[in-house]
Amino acid sequence: MTFEIRPAQRQGARLLIQLSGVSGSGKTYTALQLAYGLAGKDASKVVMIDTENRRGSLYADSLPGGAKYGILDFYSPFSPDRYIEAIEAACKAGAEVIVIDSVSHEWESEGGCEFIANQTRFPDWKLAKRLHKRFVTYMLQCPAHIIACTRAREKVDFSDPKAPIKLGIQPIQEKNFSYEATVSLMMHDQGERQDVLKCPSELQDVLGRGNGYVGVADGGRLRAWVDGAAAIDPAIEHHRGMLLNATESGLQSLQTAWLNTPAKIRKALGDKFKDQLKASATAYDDLRKPAGTPDAIGALNDAIENSDKPAVHGTKTENDGVF
Repeated sequence: MTFEIRPAQRQGARLLIQLSGVSGSGKTYTALQLAYGLAGKDASKVVMIDTENRRGSLYADSLPGGAKYGILDFYSPFSPDRYIEAIEAACKAGAEVIVIDSVSHEWESEGGCEFIANQTRFPDWKLAKRLHKRFVTYMLQCPAHIIACTRAREKVDFSDPKAPIKLGIQPIQEKNFSYEATVSLMMHDQGERQDVLKCPSELQDVLGRGNGYVGVADGGRLRAWVDGAAAIDPAIEHHRGMLLNATESGLQSLQTAWLNTPAKIRKALGDKFKDQLKASATAYDDLRKPAGTPDAIGALNDAIENSDKPAVHGTKTENDGVF
């Protein structure tokens, strides 16, 4: 295993913000205003993944000055893997902030986790939750900020049918999703009021107020907070996130992703980071490898070791396929 211990230092964070609410609570409008400010008022850096049958287009004129954000129309099946593909497409298109409206479909709509779990005679929640955790991990490692809109509804505990207990309005998502987010708000009154489910102390005065609309200015303050950390190169961080997410598909996929990364970025990321990528990808391969399968990982590890060594005496260069 390859692990590195480094001094603690706040560096440019990538935020996962959850905005939940019933229909009409203002979550979509708020998400777009927040995204616009977080993107430095550059709407071309904002992409909405719209699962709501093109309803995202209804907000096309909502940004100041008529600025236009991008939309990725996303239709069923709403599997975790397809959400990952949609996020990856938005990142490759240059998105710095991604609005997903909504992530509730990933949990309980056609093709989502509940659908996946119930495709067998006995519900297979082990598979469904594994795919869901992969989706959450992908978002947390994403090189873009993500604002995840979540539907909500009144939840009732019927464990005692004779005495049901009202639990209040709850997000329609896996129960731990809110805790994975950097900030989680329950929206009310068309966005004017929020229940703060989670918000770090550093951001309390930005997103933890509880009253008043959350808008472009707050997105700008979030951006200033992120930019106020140790300086980072956005291009390097973009490729760092994409490579981290590539490890889940194993060493072969990581090799392809590495070779598609510009040489100057590979050099900047350094050998220690490359070793961490290799270790993660190899671990994923080992998890999928049936017991007793011959080890084919060694050759790929050797290829990784030699990926950035110059070619000599007419041998292949790294761009010829050596990781």
